[in-house]
Parts: sequence; C-alpha cells; structure tokens
Amino acid sequence: MVIGMSIYNLWVHNSLDIIALAKGFIPGFIVAFILDVFIVGVVAKKLAFKLPINKASKFQLILTISTLMVIGMVTFMSVFGLLMNGNVSSITFLDYLHAWGTNIILALPLQLIIVGPVSRQVLSVIQKQSKSVQV
Repeated sequence: MVIGMSIYNLWVHNSLDIIALAKGFIPGFIVAFILDVFIVGVVAKKLAFKLPINKASKFQLILTISTLMVIGMVTFMSVFGLLMNGNVSSITFLDYLHAWGTNIILALPLQLIIVGPVSRQVLSVIQKQSKSVQV
C-alpha cells in the first residue's frame, strides 16, 4: 500500500520521479508500519468486533476490518504527507480535508480489490507450505 500510495501522491502532485519516490518511501513505510501495528490495526479490529455485522461471515469481517484500516491509515498518513510536503505553518484544515479525500479515493479500492486479496492469497500459500513442511 505504501508504494502504491506514494506513487499515486507523487503523480497527483506532478512530482513522480524515482528520487522523490525513494526519498519519501522509507520514512513513509516506517510511519505506516508503526501506525498499522500499534494504533490503527488494534483500533480497527476492536471496533470491527463491536459493530453489528455477521462475525461468522469471513467476508463481512474482512471487509469491515479492511475498510476501517483504510480509513484510519488515510486519516493519519494524510497528515504525514502534508508534513513531509513542507510549509508546516501554512497547512490548513481544508488542506487536510483535500489530502484525505484525494487519498481515500485510491486507498479504499486499492486495498479492497488488489492489495488485500493478493496479500491474503500470498499468506495462504506461505501458511500451506509451512504446514506441509512441519508434517
């Protein structure tokens, strides 16, 4: 997700080149990892299990957690993007809302249609290989 969103944001701001991508990717990845593991992931999972969804439905649970994760990550990473862009003192709430809207437009379908399913498939293959090696 970080690489996809980094490319998208650089493209949106007409700044897409390998140097800009390399410069922002590592700090973006570190911040996203910390947010995902310690804040957004924890809150999204707790909230998902409190919502009135059919928790027996794997599809509904995955869709709910993924959607909450995207909303949380976009909320925090939009701030990160604005801060990385410079001119911190001139950032307004409207700038934030614009960044949030620009990011959610790609992040939600990217996660729900591509990144999430591919990640789950790769993890499934790895887990099956791990089980066959242990047996």
